[in-house]
Amino acid sequence: MSAAILELSDVHKHYTNGDTTVRALDGVSLTIRRGEFVAIMGQSGSGKSTLMNIVGCLDRPTSGSYRVLGKEAANLSADELASLRRETFGFVFQRYNLLATATAGENVEIPSVYAGLPKQKRSQRASGLLQRLGLGDRTDHRPNELSGGQQQRVAIARALVNDPPVILADEPTGALDTRSGDEVLTLLKELHAEGRTIILITHAENVAQHASRIVRIQDGQILDDNGTIETETVDATGAENKVCASGVSLGTSMQEALVTAWRSLQVNMFRTVLTLLGIIIGVAAVVAMLAVGEGSRQKVLDRISSFGTNLMLVRPGAEGIRNSGDIATLIPEDAAALKKLPNIETALPERSGRMTVRYGNRDYQTSVQGTGEDFPSAREWQVAEGQFFNADDMKQYAPVVVLGGTVAKTLFPDGRASVGKYVLLKNVPFLVIGVMTEKGASPNGSDQDDVIFLPINTGLVRLFGKNYLSSITLKVSDAADIAATQERVENLLRERHRTEDFRVRNMASYLQAAMETQDTFTLLLGTVAAISLLVGGIGVMNIMLVSVVERTREIGIRMATGARTRDILLQFNIEAAVVCAAGGLLGILVGVGAGMILRYSGMTVIFFMTPALLAFACASATGLIFGYLPARKAARLDPVIALASE
Repeated sequence: MSAAILELSDVHKHYTNGDTTVRALDGVSLTIRRGEFVAIMGQSGSGKSTLMNIVGCLDRPTSGSYRVLGKEAANLSADELASLRRETFGFVFQRYNLLATATAGENVEIPSVYAGLPKQKRSQRASGLLQRLGLGDRTDHRPNELSGGQQQRVAIARALVNDPPVILADEPTGALDTRSGDEVLTLLKELHAEGRTIILITHAENVAQHASRIVRIQDGQILDDNGTIETETVDATGAENKVCASGVSLGTSMQEALVTAWRSLQVNMFRTVLTLLGIIIGVAAVVAMLAVGEGSRQKVLDRISSFGTNLMLVRPGAEGIRNSGDIATLIPEDAAALKKLPNIETALPERSGRMTVRYGNRDYQTSVQGTGEDFPSAREWQVAEGQFFNADDMKQYAPVVVLGGTVAKTLFPDGRASVGKYVLLKNVPFLVIGVMTEKGASPNGSDQDDVIFLPINTGLVRLFGKNYLSSITLKVSDAADIAATQERVENLLRERHRTEDFRVRNMASYLQAAMETQDTFTLLLGTVAAISLLVGGIGVMNIMLVSVVERTREIGIRMATGARTRDILLQFNIEAAVVCAAGGLLGILVGVGAGMILRYSGMTVIFFMTPALLAFACASATGLIFGYLPARKAARLDPVIALASE
């Protein structure tokens, strides 16, 4: 007699339904030897399907012993049982259980994918089996393009692809017409003749008669067993080695998951678009908002930098006192003393006020600022036409002015020349000797070009009438030493004034404050965008949970053909990651497009790689994080329950 391949000893399987206990199997003992063709026959509810599930390692007995190739199945982990199913059993189901989105060839390949067979070899093996079963011209057809008999032959080819020693056929002819059923039974006989162990589950007497041994079961107990048939002994070494196979590699599993993910997206395209929309909006918001934030930040930086980051501004009045221009604590002599300090390149005494300027019959109220001859170099503000006043003009109290761009355009419209003309300030004529280049708006939004410049001493004598300053602008030679220079300036002024009736600010501190404010604004925009991405991730999780429910049978098929927990977990995680990665790429494109529209509308928008890469990475991570729960749910499904799902 051949060696025993499957041994059940006093196996019980009980289900609890409320207060009722259903004894699906009640003390079943059965030994199946290598090379037998056994029919397990019984009516619906007799326990034959439960027995098949336990024999095929799809389910575990409540009690009793079940040994496969001498190994106790009860002691094996879920992944070890998956390996056992993959290498020992080939399943042929009544409802075929083919994946609707895969071709005939790809359906046949599934067990060999989880066995770790390279793509080329498993394709060759699948094609060979389909050719043998008369389906060589149907390899690329999907199940809905095949007849029932053809689908069952595909299922048989799938059962054979890993060359298992045991074929489990559960009502293989139940959904077929008579001719197709006879063809399937003939095929099972051929497989038996090749040395395989065939276990046929059926309720039909005429089907059971094709087997060499009939085991009748009723109410969870074996009623009759016509005994074993002497068969030719077959070497079991290969099968035992298969049971110990390591299974699918990580790379192969990821490749399969990517293919499955792409097909899943195509099958439910409308739902996929809705899922992608959440990620697209989130990523696009990150890219566009941070680009707007960076543009605003750079705009503020440029405006502040236009004043010069190596400048210090001394204003009259102590901290907390406003309207400092009316406080007479700074005088021109203070500027002269400050200019002698180390690291001070220029000290500009300044006095300003609002006045009406007249040219011909045009009046215009503007800011008039008295300053020194070094103003253009200190403020890095060049003259566009004519020239700026010089040291001689300062000494001679020359009545000359230099116009800002806005004033020049207002008084001299239509491009008329202004240099050489006289304008009136407080009825005092001043010669226009130059026009400044346009600066635009200041950081606080005021027009920097709405100004007239004149020598400070001329202004103090002829216009302002008071010998005190609004401010002193200091330009330092080494900006790195600006903090120490500021301390020397404060010490000198305290010594001269005998009190601290002034305020000193350097542009670096203004710049830092503005940058901190802008960074806060950018962080706020980024937070809003991140929330959008989070909402999109939750949407992905919901869709993936729905997908798990819809594809429960597919999960059961994969488990029955040898998929381990890791394989299912990886598959659904990668599907979620693919959705989010695709959404991330599209989101980057949408975000850039939105930013370009804003840029053309006049807003300052600056794109840089970091937000785009960060958004894409976050989108992919969102897929992995929010896809984990659905993937975990899928991986923990019971194979029997999953296969029974509609």
